[in-house]
Amino acid sequence: MKYGYTIIYVEDVLTILSFYEKAFGFERGMVYEEAGVVDYAELKSGETTLGFASHATLGEMNFAGKYQKITRDGNPVGLELVFVDDNVEQATAHAVENGAELIAPATEKPWGQIVSYVRSIEGTLIEICSPMQ
Repeated sequence: MKYGYTIIYVEDVLTILSFYEKAFGFERGMVYEEAGVVDYAELKSGETTLGFASHATLGEMNFAGKYQKITRDGNPVGLELVFVDDNVEQATAHAVENGAELIAPATEKPWGQIVSYVRSIEGTLIEICSPMQ
């Protein structure tokens, strides 16, 4: 078995896709559009695909609306995406300048890794960390 995708269900796929491009520097991958509406899109994020699917179409089709939506309300959901960058402080500042909410500033962990946490505009918790040595 191989881990292939992380898909986040969102209200507006293109808005979220644009945010991730600007805030984290990912490039747009496949975009699926039907009847003038973008239902699904992916970012070029390495070996594992990061995708975004529409609540209104794919969320309804796949789950009949029976799932908890990620939102920016309240505390973040207990799941995080992890993005690795050589300059955590700079990457964190760039994400915040482009709409991410700072949850925890960059700090050095006991194992030597620099780690910060932000929350994306749809509510996903994101760790930005230095590579493990």
